[in-house]
Amino acid sequence: MHRCTVPLACLLTCLCACAAPRAESAAAPGELVIGRSITIDSQVLGETRRINIYTPPGHDTGGPPLPVLYMPDGGMHEDFHHITGIVQVSTANGTMRPFLVVGIENTERRRDLTGPTDDPEDRKIAPRVGGSAAFRRFIREELMPEIQQRFRTTDESAIVGESLAGLFVLETFFLEPELFDTYIAIDPSVWWNRGSLVKQAVPLLQRPGQPRTLYVATSDEPEMQRIVRSIGDALRQVDVPGVRWHHEPMPDEHHSTIFHASALRAFRTLLAPAAAEPTHAPGAVGASPAAP
Repeated sequence: MHRCTVPLACLLTCLCACAAPRAESAAAPGELVIGRSITIDSQVLGETRRINIYTPPGHDTGGPPLPVLYMPDGGMHEDFHHITGIVQVSTANGTMRPFLVVGIENTERRRDLTGPTDDPEDRKIAPRVGGSAAFRRFIREELMPEIQQRFRTTDESAIVGESLAGLFVLETFFLEPELFDTYIAIDPSVWWNRGSLVKQAVPLLQRPGQPRTLYVATSDEPEMQRIVRSIGDALRQVDVPGVRWHHEPMPDEHHSTIFHASALRAFRTLLAPAAAEPTHAPGAVGASPAAP
């Protein structure tokens, strides 16, 4: 009987050669794509703005036109992933209609999301504040037309924001009510400028505006809840035709934890499929201590 001896080095070389394709295949990098990014050279703001966009599955290359959900704080390292995750799951399980999500990445957050203020304490939070009117103009004149040009969209639009972004949502609801159909303000910073926006609520609501819906959620901060209840008082006092509204107190949530829970609840309440939309009394969306 003859024995064939194979040097150990040769044997190891053969084994490595056989295993190499499998190792390369397992380690091959791939891309995890949930949306796309575009940039807009804004003449209004005098800077380039990055916009992150999520398209529901099946709507990339076709499908019916989509309503649009806009969000400040929409950067990849801000709240874009949080909101798109809720939208994706809610759309998949049928508790929310498909929406195109448009996230506006920040450059100077406290400049863009705040209105004018005469409170010295407010001015301490950033070198520049009070630019919300310009930011709103950017959305109206540059961002919205760009989205409508690039994507198949319906005329329906919504906006969601938390904290200072929630303040911007509320301010837009009062100052430019025709810009969106649905306004979702989560723990809004209504203390800005000594609460002047809330103090102006009644006269602002008396101005003409299109039908719209407002949803405000508040955390366990008593002052926040008190000020938002004042908004409810103004809405009841004026009783604007075509305006639906709801205050959702969430006392078990903190300012740092309320965003996910309240956004999920708001989307299910306001953006549900037509067959799942409940019938409510005029002027109110769901049951609320602030909206009988």
